[in-house]
Amino acid sequence: MYIADLHIHSHYSRATSKDCTPEYLDLWSRRKGIGILGTGDFTHRGWREELKEKLIPAEEGLYKLKKEFFMDKDYGIEFSSPRFVVSGEISSIYKKNGRVRKVHSIILLPGLEEAELLAKKLESIGNLHSDGRPILGLDCRDLLEIVLETCSQAVYIPAHIWTPHFSLFGAFSGFDSIEECFEDLTPYVHALETGLSSDPSMIRRWSALDRFQLISNSDAHSPSKLGREGNLLDIDLSYTGIWNAVQKGEGLKGTIEFFPEEGKYHYDGHRKCNLCLSPEAAEEYAGTCPACGRKLTTGVFHRIQQVADRKEGDLAGEGKYFEKLIPLPEIIGACMGYSAASKRVQSQYESMVKKLGTEFHILRDLSPDEISSASFSLISEGIRRLREGNVEWSPGYDGEYGTFRLFEPGETKK
Repeated sequence: MYIADLHIHSHYSRATSKDCTPEYLDLWSRRKGIGILGTGDFTHRGWREELKEKLIPAEEGLYKLKKEFFMDKDYGIEFSSPRFVVSGEISSIYKKNGRVRKVHSIILLPGLEEAELLAKKLESIGNLHSDGRPILGLDCRDLLEIVLETCSQAVYIPAHIWTPHFSLFGAFSGFDSIEECFEDLTPYVHALETGLSSDPSMIRRWSALDRFQLISNSDAHSPSKLGREGNLLDIDLSYTGIWNAVQKGEGLKGTIEFFPEEGKYHYDGHRKCNLCLSPEAAEEYAGTCPACGRKLTTGVFHRIQQVADRKEGDLAGEGKYFEKLIPLPEIIGACMGYSAASKRVQSQYESMVKKLGTEFHILRDLSPDEISSASFSLISEGIRRLREGNVEWSPGYDGEYGTFRLFEPGETKK
């Protein structure tokens, strides 16, 4: 079984870490326990050249890091090195049916040669050099056509399909049906990305999406964020194996999910006024911020309610398996009383991974006693509560991540 994270970004994308290089992506994949990783940003010439320099072919359609570029040889090298699959994200901004549409799409390809061919075609349409995630004034239907004409084995996936501003079904710039977006090419779309602010149980409330495979990815802008979401693949390690899993569901055993409440757009709200609202509360204010009078950002939960034709829980237990996790540094921080990015938390994280194995192994497999042996009892108790779903949330809204609590006030001191 492989954990696959197929949607990430390189250091050539805007607002990303300078450490989004093949070396650090490999290192953090090993720390996390990710077996298959998207390269991200294949449209950018500089990134393709860097990938050619630092990766070598592995299994069919996959690549691995050259040994001379391995990072941190005394730490993590014992973990299996991930395989890279060529991937990228494209932002389409265009006008259709009287409205401006802003939709992000993920593309998977069977090799860097195919990436070169597709990039050359897209260069004649827009600027691919200023951003690893380029913005093209290209209808998604036409983008899909170009992708399939260039490479019949390409995979096209609408990205984070509910995000308010940039997605297929986004409240502000998306569509109310997939057919309106892709028209005659709709049958060639087989999978949808859930995004951080929703999970499969929420998406399955809309029967129109029943035929699609649901995948989840981190959309990471820094190596430490890899694996926030991922896919559980029981496949032969190859591009064909990935293609069959994403397009047909063969070997796609399920997904690892963010808690949707932690996503930046789960609830409605207005960040400037520090206002977070449930869908019901937002409707009471007619979608307008009561503090300043500006329009509220409609959250994913509300948007799904607008299109859903099933009630919550109607399909409980149906569909593919999924589990919700919180990244280990965030759990350590909540238990220690520090930010997840603090040096104390990072030191504790590295110590645990050295002693116990990958982050996913710690979060998903080890017993509380085993975890305590390499940390302390609060962390093992926090992970136990996570596994039981015993987490209290303040939902994310309008670009603000949600926050969680594993312990009651004063409980950690006791």
